[in-house]
Amino acid sequence: MKNEKLLRVGTTYIPVANVERSSDWYVNKLEAELSYKDDDKAILNLANQSIFLVKAIANQSTNFIDINGEEHFSLTFEVNGVGALETIHKNFIDKEIKVGNIEDRGHSGRNFVFYDLDGNKFDVWSELSPTFREKYLFSQ
Repeated sequence: MKNEKLLRVGTTYIPVANVERSSDWYVNKLEAELSYKDDDKAILNLANQSIFLVKAIANQSTNFIDINGEEHFSLTFEVNGVGALETIHKNFIDKEIKVGNIEDRGHSGRNFVFYDLDGNKFDVWSELSPTFREKYLFSQ
């Protein structure tokens, strides 16, 4: 019997209050590609993944409170280096996306957080996965 394993995350589900408004925000602010939309959900292609925006009851988000009482994100996007991180950070500010400062968290690279219309908190990291870089993007 072959030893099979999980290969990748295919879809992420994000709760939103208004599918129309949120899908427009993701398309216009994050340059996501809309592939389907109805009253209850929108399906986006973003960062080599399928993202479902799902209509949820009020005050839902992907965020959680960590052991230190801090609001934490559940998803980190990767970019190709600190230069790319700084450019995207500036672009997000120019697009009036709520963003945090660029941080040194004591590990390789730099990060910043940003929020969507519904307060879902996301992280951006300057370190692109070596496997992704090798297989899909760059031959360095």
